[in-house]
Amino acid sequence: MSWSLLPNTLCVLRIALVPPTVWALGAARYRTALALVVLAALTDALDGFLARRFGWGSRVGSVLDPLADKVMLVSLFLALGWLGLLPFWLTALVVLRDVVIVVGAIAYQVLVGGLKMEPTVAGKATTAAQLLLLGVVVGRLAGVPLPEGLVVTLIGIAGAVTLWSGVDYVYRWAQRAIAASRGR
Repeated sequence: MSWSLLPNTLCVLRIALVPPTVWALGAARYRTALALVVLAALTDALDGFLARRFGWGSRVGSVLDPLADKVMLVSLFLALGWLGLLPFWLTALVVLRDVVIVVGAIAYQVLVGGLKMEPTVAGKATTAAQLLLLGVVVGRLAGVPLPEGLVVTLIGIAGAVTLWSGVDYVYRWAQRAIAASRGR
């Protein structure tokens, strides 16, 4: 195997960690779930570092990395929401935002063409806020001593940035579609 494939391999590993993490949450094996969430976060940081540092980025990686993030985040939100550990409205907002982005990307590709997904500040902030919230919720379940009220604060932050990011993506891609239609 070429070393340049390592970032993509780490993305695939992150996706493969989703089923055992969801199982661990459902089985109330919270320490195992926390260890898997930490491992997933480390693979995410490492694959990004390696791709940038050594120029090992690829078209496949540009799709795999956000896909791995989405699969992990949405799965954990659904699992924790199902278990009643996160509010329904937040779980619904997270899933709805991602559905809107995916459907919008497909529509843009079909109607306009030339789709090139680029991370935005709002998108990165959303991923960070959602990951932090999930890590804290799973950490508390695993017995990590964390301040009271932290989860409620992070729920508010994650909800606000998720909404901001969803609106931002819709606005940006609508502007691009309008500009592309005028250029025809």
